[in-house]
Amino acid sequence: MKRHYIIFSILLTFGLFANSCKSNNTKPDTLANPEFNYVAIKPDSAMHRISRTKYYEQLQGFWLGQCIANWTGLVTEMDKIGNAGNIKTGEFYTRNDWGKPDQPSIWGQGVPSALSSTIDFVFADKDEIWGADDDTDIEYIYQHLLYTNETTVLTAEQIREGWLKHIYSQKEETPFETDPDGNYENFLWVSNQRAYNLMEENGLLPPATGKPENNEHYDMIDAQLTTEIFGLFAPARPDVALRMAYLPIRTTADGNAAWISEFYVTMHALASVKSDEIPLKERIMWMANEARKQLPGESYAAKMYDFVLSRFNAGVSWEQARDEIYLRYQIEEKDGYDLTSRNLYCNGCFAAGINYASSLVSLFWGEGDIKETIKIAVLAGWDADNPAATWGGLLGFMIGKNGVEDAFGREFSNRFNIHRTRRNFPNQGIDTFENMARKGVFIIDRVVQELMGGGIDPDKNAWIIPVKENQAVVPSH
Repeated sequence: MKRHYIIFSILLTFGLFANSCKSNNTKPDTLANPEFNYVAIKPDSAMHRISRTKYYEQLQGFWLGQCIANWTGLVTEMDKIGNAGNIKTGEFYTRNDWGKPDQPSIWGQGVPSALSSTIDFVFADKDEIWGADDDTDIEYIYQHLLYTNETTVLTAEQIREGWLKHIYSQKEETPFETDPDGNYENFLWVSNQRAYNLMEENGLLPPATGKPENNEHYDMIDAQLTTEIFGLFAPARPDVALRMAYLPIRTTADGNAAWISEFYVTMHALASVKSDEIPLKERIMWMANEARKQLPGESYAAKMYDFVLSRFNAGVSWEQARDEIYLRYQIEEKDGYDLTSRNLYCNGCFAAGINYASSLVSLFWGEGDIKETIKIAVLAGWDADNPAATWGGLLGFMIGKNGVEDAFGREFSNRFNIHRTRRNFPNQGIDTFENMARKGVFIIDRVVQELMGGGIDPDKNAWIIPVKENQAVVPSH
């Protein structure tokens, strides 16, 4: 069961993080990895040219946008999950609840969130530090594993080793309090926790850790919030992103939950295929429709997408669409979504499916506006921090760190404490978005050359990426 009993911990005593990359003295405008053999290549019309310098700033926007949306979403996480099909009892928030008192979550014991007494944005100021959470920390681990192993595709053994090294066991004493069941807190829930137990106790490796016969939580949301970053490691090439993400996704998911996770990975990869003349709203819809093509046609994931899109095209309010989603899937169990019949805790409120449908509401009705998208995700219900963090990260990447700060009209902390939830990282776990983005760029260098057959344009400091045959391109405006 997913619980958040920890108040947002801000560490104020650390100085700026000293860059721990291999290229400590590299300037951001060059981003040269002295331990990597770059291949120069001349672009032609059949190749993408993507600025490494701009991508570096966009990756900072990804981490910043995720943190803002993650911590804001924790205020309303599991506050509203419906009530026996009667949507007229006020069981869901509406846009009018923004800025009003937060209500208790299903495990809140009558107490609203400790993060904020009102439903509003949660920020870390410039002299504070963002805390890791489950929407960011395993993605951080996967980036670390790719970087330190100097690889592009993680093996099952590397994933297991990384999980056991960097994630606390509930069998050992941790720096955190115990949960209500007396287990040591390790910031894992549902399928992630089951996969960890299978690695620790049974020695299983992915994908066995995500198979239904071993992991009864295989169709929960976990894979979504741990693997989206793989799309950003394969700019403009969803095919490569899906190859890289295949095993990490199936560490905790199977079936529809895995396909839904691949939808998100695909969208993140397509965020690099862009045209400056096309409004962000149109690019978002194109990306989503292209990612929809990855879903098996008879899956409930595909039918959920088509249903939510039909309600958006019909011009109904996001609140009405959300209510219809609840009735259609959690009450009427349409399109093969049968989780209600399984009598799960909170009616499967952590499930990949219902939260996927909810996330599409915030994506479509948010129309590319990062603040509006986060607001809708936070108010839409269920596991609110997860859809919020997904789109906060994606839109943060698309507009970059500077664009995020412009949207909110303020500057934010650039520091990140991975040791809030995980362990065994350098510098007592204190990192910076700049350093995290630089590592991401170095990972992509390797991906471009080893998996894409591309290279670097040294004159423009850009990746030159061959276009996959028959790959769709953004339509002209």
